[in-house]
Amino acid sequence: MSYKFDIKIEEMGEKGVNLGHQTPRLYPSMEPYVSSIRNGVHIINLEKTAKKLEEVLKRIQRIIKDGKNILLVGTKIQHQDIIEEVAKECSLPYVNSRWLGGTFTNFKTIKKRIEYFKELEAKKEEGELEKYTKKERAEFDRELDKLRTKFAGLRSLNSIPDAVFIIDMHYNEIAVKEAKNQGIEIIAIADTNVDPNLTDYFIPANDDAVPSVEYILNKIKEAIKEVKPSDKKD
Repeated sequence: MSYKFDIKIEEMGEKGVNLGHQTPRLYPSMEPYVSSIRNGVHIINLEKTAKKLEEVLKRIQRIIKDGKNILLVGTKIQHQDIIEEVAKECSLPYVNSRWLGGTFTNFKTIKKRIEYFKELEAKKEEGELEKYTKKERAEFDRELDKLRTKFAGLRSLNSIPDAVFIIDMHYNEIAVKEAKNQGIEIIAIADTNVDPNLTDYFIPANDDAVPSVEYILNKIKEAIKEVKPSDKKD
């Protein structure tokens, strides 16, 4: 069954999806996706963005329908809330704080830390930490806060994901490198300052402005929700 995605070029323009970086920062491989220059800023061709976005949405739907896992990554402060919101609504793992080096390349160690976080959280919820002194409980609370920031979005990740969706490839370059190193499929937003050849699928778009990122993530959410019901029936 094929789905029709409600992608409107006019709406993308209103959200600033087409606003790239300043002209000196153009990555050569992104030049075919630039339509013009405005006030020293590269303007992305939204017709090409629409085509690439549709390809990405279809690919993500395929990943979900195949029962595979995709990790959402967006660690800039302005993206943290929307990443968490979309990930939770779609039951996907996510990273919206600092990327932890070794998340993919040393997943066994990361997995142990995730398990420790979940165990400590469970102990607190079940009242098992009440036997400790007030000072010790405060220390546990501080530790939990730190662990929650690092691992809350990864609690459902039992193995490295099949694919990763990265908001800003430049800002999250370590995540890109680790995914590449581990053979994890890379899907990403590619602004005019990054190399799209590092990805398997990409969307030429503004990866910084909140309205642009929200537009793309909401399209991903809609696409996933379209195929989730059929998964439940299988």
